[in-house]
Amino acid sequence: MKLLKFLLCLILLYGSESFSCTTAIISGKFTRDGRPLLWKHRDSDELNNKIMYFNDGKYAYIGLVDAKDIEGKAIWVGCNSAGFAIMNSASYNLKTDTFALSDLEGELMKQALMECASIDEFEKFLKNYKKPMGVEANFGVIDAKGGAAYFETNNFNYVKIDVNDTKIAPMGYVIRTNYSFTGKPDAGYGYIRYIAAEDLFFYASSINDISPEFIIQKMSRSLKHGLTGVNLKEEYSNHPEDPKYVTFEDFIPRNSSAASVVIEGVKPGESPEYATMWAVVGWPLTSVVMPVWVAGKTAPSLLMADKNNKSPLCNKALDLKDKCFPIFRGNGFRYLNINALYNGEKTGIMQQLQPLEDKIFKITKAKLEVWHKDGMNEKNIKEYYQQLDKMVEEEYMKLFGI
Repeated sequence: MKLLKFLLCLILLYGSESFSCTTAIISGKFTRDGRPLLWKHRDSDELNNKIMYFNDGKYAYIGLVDAKDIEGKAIWVGCNSAGFAIMNSASYNLKTDTFALSDLEGELMKQALMECASIDEFEKFLKNYKKPMGVEANFGVIDAKGGAAYFETNNFNYVKIDVNDTKIAPMGYVIRTNYSFTGKPDAGYGYIRYIAAEDLFFYASSINDISPEFIIQKMSRSLKHGLTGVNLKEEYSNHPEDPKYVTFEDFIPRNSSAASVVIEGVKPGESPEYATMWAVVGWPLTSVVMPVWVAGKTAPSLLMADKNNKSPLCNKALDLKDKCFPIFRGNGFRYLNINALYNGEKTGIMQQLQPLEDKIFKITKAKLEVWHKDGMNEKNIKEYYQQLDKMVEEEYMKLFGI
């Protein structure tokens, strides 16, 4: 019995933290272009993700789905045709009951995307949702009216955190990892990741530099430790062929990171069709961002399921991840070969992928400027998806032979 209790404690201590998330919502009043941002850096035991399009509710929607979820029964971050977007981070200090029902956050978010057009509608949705809800999470939502809020939610209750309230978010953003501010003190996980995210957001906010590019490239790929201050980007050596191993624990990106998604909402009065999902599918340190719009009624083929029901880009990212964690026995997953990502010869994976991602951001921003003037349509979006697929496919083949 003592051994069983010990093993259970280990599962609770390491298992929950292994499959956690770092998230944030930024009010449009504080972003560079006035549009709200919703960010989910997903950690999960399901490392294969894909993007799916749905038209089975009041609103059409797109979302991040586990590869093994063939029908898309659970959405882990998504946006609908009304400009309503939702994501979550698991919380481990909100539950106040003994009900066994749990882990139904993905099903709840799918239903919300089908039905809700605004934060007010989502709040009514939560009030009317069947109880117990089977959730313990920080749900983050934005809408086309400029609304931005977290809902710290358990089986029966929730507390709304309004990101537009400067008394709550004086710098215009709210961060949540794997504990809730209204939950039990000192319980939950992600305190060190919270510190790292807070430092980065505070700096970016002070110089008015919060944008999708900043979040994807500086937040999701930050290798600075929130507690020790160690920056792994400074730990590499000049010899890429010689592995240099560093301990990889409690950074924002983790061995268990499965995707990173920023949903860029719209300004009040803009058509919700311009809401953009900036999706990094696969391990974020070896993948690249690709944009998706509900109005396209699909996604780039590299992000969607192939014949094996897996995203081709996710597969490529996971293949490259193996170069970063080449030790598969014992606790090898805790040790990162930093030279595979960054090295003095500038042949690291992230160093080689940076120009491609910069190009994707630049071209997409230019496309959006034109579409904001001329309107966007399904045909133009699909043509751009094809261009992106070709660009990314060719670059991965040229750089890595995959």
